[in-house]
Amino acid sequence: MLEIICKRLILAIPTLLLVTVMAFCLQKLLPGDPVLAMAGEERDPQVIQALRTKYHLDDPLPVQYYRWLTSAVRGDLGSSLRNQEPVLSLIASKLPVTLELSVLSLLIAMIIGISTGILAAVRKGSWLDHGMNALSLTGISIPHFWLGMLMILLFAVKLRWLPASGYVPPSVDLAQNLRTLLMPSLVLGSGLGAILMRHTRGAMLGVLRADYIRTAKAKGLLPLRIVLKHALRNALVPIITLCTLLFGEILGGAVLAEQVFTIPGFGKLIVDAVFNRDYAVVQGVVIVVAVGFILLNLLADLLNIVINPRMRRA
Repeated sequence: MLEIICKRLILAIPTLLLVTVMAFCLQKLLPGDPVLAMAGEERDPQVIQALRTKYHLDDPLPVQYYRWLTSAVRGDLGSSLRNQEPVLSLIASKLPVTLELSVLSLLIAMIIGISTGILAAVRKGSWLDHGMNALSLTGISIPHFWLGMLMILLFAVKLRWLPASGYVPPSVDLAQNLRTLLMPSLVLGSGLGAILMRHTRGAMLGVLRADYIRTAKAKGLLPLRIVLKHALRNALVPIITLCTLLFGEILGGAVLAEQVFTIPGFGKLIVDAVFNRDYAVVQGVVIVVAVGFILLNLLADLLNIVINPRMRRA
C-alpha cells in the first residue's frame, strides 16, 4: 500500500507543475492592472513604480514564476496584494467553511443518488425506474443558480423556515449553522445526486446480471441480502471513484452557491481575488485546489483497493 501511495504522489508532481504554469499564465491574460487597483484614485507615478518594484511585477514572467514556485515549495504562498495578509492565512480562514458545505452536499448527493440508483436497478423497467430516470434528468438539467433563487423565494421569503443568506460557525450555534447551510447543500447535492443515481443504476445493472448473483438467487438467499451484500459491494468501485470526482465538482460549484447565499467561504475568496486582480491569492487558491484533487484521486484509488484487492495488480 505504501508503495502505491509513493508512486501516485511521484506521478502527481508533473500534473501539479502543469497546473501552476497554466494558472500563472492565464491570470496574466486577465484585463486590468493590480498595481493601478492598489494605487486607487491617486495614481502617483512614483508610488506605482514603487509598488511594481516591491512585488517584482517588472521582472520577466519566467522570473516571476520561478520566484513564486520556489516560495510555494517552501510553504510560502506570498501575501495578498490587496490587504497584505498572508495567502495561507486567508485560505485557512475560508477553507473550513467550504469544506463543511462540500461534505454536507456530498452526503446529500450520496443519500439521494445511491438509494434511488439501487431502487431503479432492482425495479428495472417499472414505473419506479422510469420515474427515477425522469427525476435524474430533471435534476441534471436545472441550473444551480436558478434552483438556489427558487429555494430562497420559497423557504426564506414565503415560508420563512430558513435564512436566505449568511453563515454561523458551528462553534457558535450548531443548529443555526446547519440551518444556514441546508439550502446551499441541497442545491449542490441534488444536481450531483442525479448524476450519481444514473451511474449507480448502471453499475448495479451490470452486477445484477452476473453469474454469481444468479447462483445466490438459486440458493434462496433473501433479495435484500443479495442486493446489499453481494451486488452493491462489487458495484461500489466505480461509485466511489465518481464520489471523489463529485467532491471536486462540489468545490467548484461552491463558488456559485457561496455567491448566491452570501457564504464567506473559499469560492467567495477566489471570486473577490479575480475581480481585484489579486494574483497571489488566485495562485494560492489554484495550488490548494489542485493538491486537493490529487489527494482525492489517491483516496479513491486506496478505497477501491481496500474494497477489491485484485486492483493491487492493476
